[in-house]
Amino acid sequence: MVGQLLLGLSIIVGLHELGHLLAAKMFGMRVEKYFIGFPPKVWSITKGETEYGIGAIPLGGFVKISGMIDESMDKEQMNRPPQPWEFRSKPAWQRLIVMLGGIIVNIIVGIIIFIGISYTNGKEYITKDEVNKYGIFASELAEEIGLKTGDRIIKINGKDFESFEEAVTSSDIFLGSNSYYTVLRDGKEIRIDVPNNFIEKLSEPGSRSSFIQPGAPFVIGELTPGQPAEKAGLKKDDQIIAVNNEPTPYFQVFKKKLEELKGETAALSVIRSHDTLTVSVPVSEEGTIGFAARFLLNYIKIDYTFPQAVAVGTQTAFNAVFSQVKAFGKIFRGEVSATKSLSGPIGIAQMFGGTWDWGKFWFLTGLLSMILAFMNALPIPALDGGHSVILLFEMISGHKPSDKFLEKAQVVGMVLLLGLMAFAIFNDVWKVVF
Repeated sequence: MVGQLLLGLSIIVGLHELGHLLAAKMFGMRVEKYFIGFPPKVWSITKGETEYGIGAIPLGGFVKISGMIDESMDKEQMNRPPQPWEFRSKPAWQRLIVMLGGIIVNIIVGIIIFIGISYTNGKEYITKDEVNKYGIFASELAEEIGLKTGDRIIKINGKDFESFEEAVTSSDIFLGSNSYYTVLRDGKEIRIDVPNNFIEKLSEPGSRSSFIQPGAPFVIGELTPGQPAEKAGLKKDDQIIAVNNEPTPYFQVFKKKLEELKGETAALSVIRSHDTLTVSVPVSEEGTIGFAARFLLNYIKIDYTFPQAVAVGTQTAFNAVFSQVKAFGKIFRGEVSATKSLSGPIGIAQMFGGTWDWGKFWFLTGLLSMILAFMNALPIPALDGGHSVILLFEMISGHKPSDKFLEKAQVVGMVLLLGLMAFAIFNDVWKVVF
């Protein structure tokens, strides 16, 4: 968990700072330091005019460019006459490119990662029409807003959709306002409104994946030798349609029923070669009887060509940014709580999970790279976006702000950022403990 987070952060932060470094050197600026991680220093090497190193606190990184007011607050250097190689001596447009260098690299990295994922994995999904042959399985959370097991979701916000995944992950319904599902129930169309703050409940661990699922009809796949299912005479391809005379049309319903019968005996109604049988099977203390299910839903698999992967990966990368914009909009409108919506290092580490999964690692690293680009573009002093706004003002007005103003803006920005970081870490700890 922690190792994956640190590796992901090291990659995206290292490349972000490399963007600043390369742009600065391209315009003849002197780069004094390039570090991944914050002080104290663990290791460094000096090549040419630049010290490259690793800091002990692996939650960020920095470059120190001569003649630039940054977090180092090197007032002694700024009090000396400007030198040709310094940041402050260069034209505003060159300084702007240097400030945007990290953001641009993070966007490029995020796009490349999502292109790679799209090209390597393609896309596997289940269509709305396939799910609607059987209906959905609604969790307790889904039932809270009025959905029921067996419902057919036919529209999202009044619009048709193709992939069932859209009903679970679409930012339009969870990050928008006054969103709703249209479902078919008992032959009638019903509108199910989604509360504007519903994303708070979906942000709880495991909630989104279990919120609504395709109702999964099933037959018995492989039987585990020596387990109750085999001993009771169940066979491969048997279809279990009821437990103790209660219908179990989906595997989710069947599994839930077995969990209610732990340590007891279940009477299973089974279809085998068009015959209906009743088989009594002891249920283990874990709520299992010993077989792997084979689901009867049909999934569609798409393998992208490289040009297709470029288009899909780029769209996926920018959708991550648009989702962040929508999420911030909900926070500012007061529709969701900042304490429940924002996560710090602990929350992000939990997203990676406890086992190493390269597919998940690269997806989250690409996502973090796009989010880092977005966050750094915000017009907050001390962030790249704040510096860029000041430089744009200089370019438009023709007047360069004084060093005193820049120093004060940097201090204000650092206080804001440190406060936000402290809030995020405290919020993470609070959510874990309570």
